[in-house]
Amino acid sequence: MAMADSTSDQIKALKAQLNVLQNEVKQLRSEVASKPQANAATAAAPRVAEAPIDISSPDYGKARAMLNNDQVDTMKQQIANQQLKVDSLVDAANTGPLAGLSVTGYIDPAYIYNRAQSSASFLFANHESSYSYFNSTLGDLYLDIKKTFGVGPMAPSAEITLMPNRGNGITLLQTEHGELGDNILNTVVVTVPVTPTTTFVAGLMPSFGGYELQQSNQTLTLTHNLLYDFSDPGSYVGIGVNYTGDSSNWAWKFMLGNEQYRTFGSVVQTGTNALGDPITSSNKIPSFTARVDYTWSSALDIGGSFNIGRQSLSAASESVNGNTVPVYGVGGQASSAFGTFFFSEADMAYTQADVQYNAELDYGQQQNAAFNGGQAQWYGLSLLAHRKFTMPIVGRMGATMRYDVLVDTKNGGGGGGVALNSNGMDTADGFGIGADCLANSKANGGLGFECKGATHQDVSLDLLFYPTQQITVKVEYRHDWANKQVFLKNDGSYGKSNDLIATQFIYSF
Repeated sequence: MAMADSTSDQIKALKAQLNVLQNEVKQLRSEVASKPQANAATAAAPRVAEAPIDISSPDYGKARAMLNNDQVDTMKQQIANQQLKVDSLVDAANTGPLAGLSVTGYIDPAYIYNRAQSSASFLFANHESSYSYFNSTLGDLYLDIKKTFGVGPMAPSAEITLMPNRGNGITLLQTEHGELGDNILNTVVVTVPVTPTTTFVAGLMPSFGGYELQQSNQTLTLTHNLLYDFSDPGSYVGIGVNYTGDSSNWAWKFMLGNEQYRTFGSVVQTGTNALGDPITSSNKIPSFTARVDYTWSSALDIGGSFNIGRQSLSAASESVNGNTVPVYGVGGQASSAFGTFFFSEADMAYTQADVQYNAELDYGQQQNAAFNGGQAQWYGLSLLAHRKFTMPIVGRMGATMRYDVLVDTKNGGGGGGVALNSNGMDTADGFGIGADCLANSKANGGLGFECKGATHQDVSLDLLFYPTQQITVKVEYRHDWANKQVFLKNDGSYGKSNDLIATQFIYSF
């Protein structure tokens, strides 16, 4: 619902009526003022017989109507009432509780067939904390609630987006102890313009990386690309500044916040004291991220971003000589509870009429975050091409083709958004060391720390249908493959590829 639009239409209609009535009153006033003089001038004139009225004449009913003073007073009262209504609506539109308030969003139930898992299911309102490429921000309700305080470019605003089942609050947003908070908040941003070119922002904000957006009604494929899911940073709690250059071709964003996905500075146990109470360490180093965009032309935008900070590693405990000591990292081999994180990317968007092209190139590294405790390093590429067209009977539709590759091989893989298990594998998403290499390593008394991680690629083919302005229907075939045996099948074996067939119904409001 958008209250501002309907209120504005009512105000315009009432103002138009007022203008018509005011013009009529002015005209009637002049006629009433001249009427006595006309009567006095003709009082002494001899009476002339009036001609009979011919109702069949084309001029019948076109004579100017003459109103008396009582009728004019009645019209004045009507105009005053209309003016009062207009003033009330204008005041409500500018200062009332619904002024500047909008609620928009969408629902997007999906149906996905997964070959490796041998599963086929509708996905909607699925309260599942795991995040995978076939079950990310899909099948959910998205609400965007925005309140603008005032009018014009200098008006501050507060915006809240809710995703009760698949948003940041359910799948990614963690407490200081690394636990999921299970809240429905996706983002919460307060925007305060300081000057016409500088804006202050604060709250829970998405990262600046990549060309792809989170919202299903804003993407041209059903699933997200590999870089969005596993390479680009996530959301942050912090403060920032947005700046637009005087030429308007350049736009800058800066943000300082906690490490990604944390609502509070993370706390990691580093040991115990003599009484057995835990000794903890907090990540006091904030993350800094920035982005720049250059508008080359009305069709081409070139941008890039980077992120630097310190990230917490997964922690566990083990018994050494009868004492319980903490261990860090996926494989328990990291030398510290934290690791320096660095990420950079460049992206491009070209949009011209019914054609759109996107490209993104990523590079990231994270200290101590790889499976064997060493430095994790990853890099990747995503290319997308989309075209809209019209077909007989079907009407408006579009076609999209996307290719992604993400290389995460160093020290067994890991880091960024790749979440490996204790065996160094992500068997749902196709990352980490291969099952055959792990088996050979264990057969020789090892733990797989000498194995390399996988390189993951995918191709997605989508058809999009637009039956109405609010409805979008997507149909996608996606093929994923890797150079290691990292996809777990439903029979317990491992393979190098997987296929998805999916459809999605999106209703925006």
